[in-house]
Amino acid sequence: MSRVFNVAVVGCGIGRSHIVEGYLPNSGCFKVKAICDLSAERLAQIGDAFAVERRVEKFDDVLAMDDIDIVDICTPPGLHFPMVMAALKAGKHVICEKPLVGSLAQIDAVMEEEQRSKGMLMPVFQYRFGNGIEQAKRIIDAGIAGKPFMGTVETLWRRDAPYYAVPWRGKWATELGGVLMGHAIHPHDLFTYLMGDIERVFGRVATRVNPIEVEDTISASLLMKNGALASLTATLGSADDMTRIRLAFENVTFESDHAAYNPGDKLWKIQPRTDKTAQEIEKLLKDWQHVPSRFQTQMRRFHDALIGAGPLPVTSADSRRSLELVTALYHSAATNTDVPLPLGPSHPLYQSWVPEQFRAA
Repeated sequence: MSRVFNVAVVGCGIGRSHIVEGYLPNSGCFKVKAICDLSAERLAQIGDAFAVERRVEKFDDVLAMDDIDIVDICTPPGLHFPMVMAALKAGKHVICEKPLVGSLAQIDAVMEEEQRSKGMLMPVFQYRFGNGIEQAKRIIDAGIAGKPFMGTVETLWRRDAPYYAVPWRGKWATELGGVLMGHAIHPHDLFTYLMGDIERVFGRVATRVNPIEVEDTISASLLMKNGALASLTATLGSADDMTRIRLAFENVTFESDHAAYNPGDKLWKIQPRTDKTAQEIEKLLKDWQHVPSRFQTQMRRFHDALIGAGPLPVTSADSRRSLELVTALYHSAATNTDVPLPLGPSHPLYQSWVPEQFRAA
């Protein structure tokens, strides 16, 4: 019988989705034993809804629970770094929502602590999971797609004033960025997951939709290490919500389902350029087994990693690649320059991409 790991969910906003989509469908792998939130009302709502008896308001109380195996951090982004570090130092396994932390310096510190800790760390990139994204990944990894030519990523979502009524949103100190950090970060991760590492970034950012501190519209031009070209566009001023990823390879063109928050779920449009390629794809996918999307599969594969039955589905290195793109794009927009990757400690924004006037003293 598979081991059941005890979980404490910290932050009952997106944490509710982790429970509903991730832990309940994998009840033979996980049990939510505790929840933590600053709101007594939310603790009561979530605790009652999912029969979680242990409800606390202090994060330190979670770390002191000897029977908790996994700390699942679902708090506002500005709190992630100290919480992740404390949980790793306490020897807990850690799951943390995006963005994992708020700078390249912080992610490097987390990766160092991860090497010392008894616990494993899994950042959350739930869009990676589902039939559509996994079929595309399978075809690319099999070498059938051939040489990558170019790709486009469009993250066109709508966020109006009620969204920013939540006090921590729209502010550098607590959200750590805007559409680039909190929204397009998922489709951009899917893009690099399929197309590989980035060589150079040129980007622009603007605040055009809402009266907030952070950006809500961006565009970027990328050169990939494999020679492919790419463009990224995102705004929170769309009339509706749509995510579209289109990738042109030598032998195949892929286009994602346009679902904003689950582009990996439904089958993607796969267009082979020759009959031979079509036959290779058909053979590769003929015995395809359904892959549940989002948190259900990510949490299940995390369990596999914990028991030694598979690799971590998302790693801190994946988060670093994501945050490197963020850092480079902010720097490019501020300096009007083309930014080469990788970025190390000598980069001007290594310690923080948050504008100096918004940094904590």
